[in-house]
Amino acid sequence: MTSRKPDEQLARDSRLRLVSPRSVAAARKAVTDRRARSASRPPAGTPATAELASRARASLADAVRLARWAELNLGAGDGGRPAPAGALPAADVERAAGELNLTHGQIRVGWDRARLAGLVEVHGGQARPGWRLRAWDRDDTAVLRGWVALFDAWSLVHPAPADIAPAAVAEVVEAMPQLLSLLQLSAGPVTVPDLLDLLGQRVTELRDERCEIPYDAPAREASPADGAGSDPDAGPEAAGHTAPVPLARLLRWALGGLAAVDAVTLGPAQAALTPLGSWAVWVKLEQICVAAQSPAGNIEQSAAAMLHGCARLTPGPARAEYQAWLAARPVGHAVSELLHAARGEDALLRGLAFEALRVVGAPAEAEVRAAVRDAALRPYALLWLAEHEGVDPDEAQDVLTAEETTWLWVDTAAAIADHGEADLLARHLDSAVRTTVPRLLDEVRAVGHPRTVQVLVALAAAHPDPALAKAVRRAAFQVHTGGA
Repeated sequence: MTSRKPDEQLARDSRLRLVSPRSVAAARKAVTDRRARSASRPPAGTPATAELASRARASLADAVRLARWAELNLGAGDGGRPAPAGALPAADVERAAGELNLTHGQIRVGWDRARLAGLVEVHGGQARPGWRLRAWDRDDTAVLRGWVALFDAWSLVHPAPADIAPAAVAEVVEAMPQLLSLLQLSAGPVTVPDLLDLLGQRVTELRDERCEIPYDAPAREASPADGAGSDPDAGPEAAGHTAPVPLARLLRWALGGLAAVDAVTLGPAQAALTPLGSWAVWVKLEQICVAAQSPAGNIEQSAAAMLHGCARLTPGPARAEYQAWLAARPVGHAVSELLHAARGEDALLRGLAFEALRVVGAPAEAEVRAAVRDAALRPYALLWLAEHEGVDPDEAQDVLTAEETTWLWVDTAAAIADHGEADLLARHLDSAVRTTVPRLLDEVRAVGHPRTVQVLVALAAAHPDPALAKAVRRAAFQVHTGGA
């Protein structure tokens, strides 16, 4: 066998940064090697990073105190005993309120905010400090990322009215980025009537995109103020099958949720972004503009098309494309679309989809855990979860069984066969040989990967060693014919 380091050489091909922890780590280090792009300056009047971080620390002060209390009192630091997976039990709320001199309501809100900001991470029924809590006092970037995570989850911090249909709530959540953009571009207060008008337009656009019939259109044509067209004795059927969506009420709820995370300040019939909110919206708009102006320009593409477009990029620019693509759509839809692309036949997209999901982070955890049940996604999902739970990328592959590792090796070989070069495929084979080639081929045959035959044929054609190539071809024939 060769004395070179095949894993490192394979990792240098940015299109194939798929599976091996060392390959992933090497690909991420390539961020520092890419050509730097001159950073755009934030709008005039935006505070410096240190001041923004100070504001974020103040906003999350109670959540940080509670996270540190939980680390000491709930076994969250060493996993010594199970900590609550959801809301704090009443006994712990009572105890924390007494020791931290906070109300029961403040404790419950603080716990939710700590989880959403990544200060506390819950895994398998145990809560433990998140890496942001460790870096809270010394790393301004970690603080701002934690606050942005809370900002992105504003609709969870401030639950919607229970009597409004979830579909109507989802429409408003999906429409809010456009309202936030208006607030940011206005650089000052915007009246509630103007926001309500824009919200109505955006909801209509979303329905048009889904080809929905606006059953409540007749009711919206009449002004609520003059009562025209309303019949207090008429039931829902008389209003066109569904009751009109209370957009004004939903707007009040949305603005209240944004104010609860210190992104918006509310005045008499008006709203404005806080410095933190303005900065966060500017960052998201900048991500979108970068992608729209970049050579790749994948922001309007489907997940599969976006991943194909990023395949030729080095890790840094690819990550920027992922961020911009994610910023332009609701996170839940984006995660579902990425996993749908990962379930396709292209193994390269599988690896890239999970790289994009690493950019999503915690909001993707539930769907990634569900993906563990899918045989094609299981190894990728297990590696993602291990890294998300704090395992070093270089050690994450230890969570896989021998069969899962072999399956992943075959899947990566399929990606190389489809998109790479012959020498990369040969090095991929060399990198897997830990004992003997026959034993490796036995393991490959046993896992039952649907691309096994094609991968073995491609490996045989690519490898320069005639004896080894012959053995691989024989294995491909045996798999194809069902032989032993």
